[in-house]
Amino acid sequence: MPGISHLAFAFSGICTLGGIAGFARAKSRPSLIAGLAFGTLYATSGYLLDKNKDYGVELAAGTSVLLLGAMAPRAIRTRKIPPITLAVVGLVGTAYYGKKLQEQMQGV
Repeated sequence: MPGISHLAFAFSGICTLGGIAGFARAKSRPSLIAGLAFGTLYATSGYLLDKNKDYGVELAAGTSVLLLGAMAPRAIRTRKIPPITLAVVGLVGTAYYGKKLQEQMQGV
């Protein structure tokens, strides 16, 4: 499934840049660590998808669910652009890769 890896790589860049920006702006180590962790997970899923290896869709979907779960409450509470952006990334990823996972399981 090489075509669907682009979204995972884009999400990887968004998460990584968000973590770096959070650290640069507020010296937030948790933001940096989380951004790099989510960026690495998305990059790994993108690699797996690009090489048509097992578990790429599952990893991207799982990462998206985790990101959505972590950022949605913060986005609602703070109403600031960075958490809203990351919550939207998680939501879009959950919807897209969830659909791809469902198609994969049904053999479509």
